Amino acid sequence: MPAATSNSQARPPQSSAPARHVFVYGTLRRGDDNDITRLVPTPQFIGTAAICGRMYHLGPYPGVVLASKGNGLPCAGGEGRIVGEVYAIDEELERLLDELEEVYPKANGDTGEMYIKREIEVLVGHHRLVCIAYEINPNCIQGHAVITSGDWVLGRHQVTGKGASDL
Repeated sequence: MPAATSNSQARPPQSSAPARHVFVYGTLRRGDDNDITRLVPTPQFIGTAAICGRMYHLGPYPGVVLASKGNGLPCAGGEGRIVGEVYAIDEELERLLDELEEVYPKANGDTGEMYIKREIEVLVGHHRLVCIAYEINPNCIQGHAVITSGDWVLGRHQVTGKGASDL
């Protein structure tokens, strides 16, 4: 998988046990409504990062459709840079995030959920990490504005309703 970029303040995971990592881009970011650092068990902040995709304003939260040709930056075609944070998490917190994002395993591969759990490679500082990312189901974005900045913190208050112009 191609990698995405990040800032230089990244820290490698400090645990001897293999940790899972998650890339968060919306209300799970620090200081937002569902700040991941307030969840238990507490995740370890690894660093900020960016991936390629398209961010949509869905009202009180965003959704991202991941890049169709990988997450390497610079982004290709109509895809933009999505700003986020990477955290090391354990299995218990991963299950909690799945519940929060309403991602439930289905035997038939049905993708009727609003979010689809994906694994993507993200570059955090000088470390390539495989991260969980929750992608919005493309069936759920029709009529929603694009946040062209790719940054939920900057773009969340710039839309007044469905179908607003791109941000």
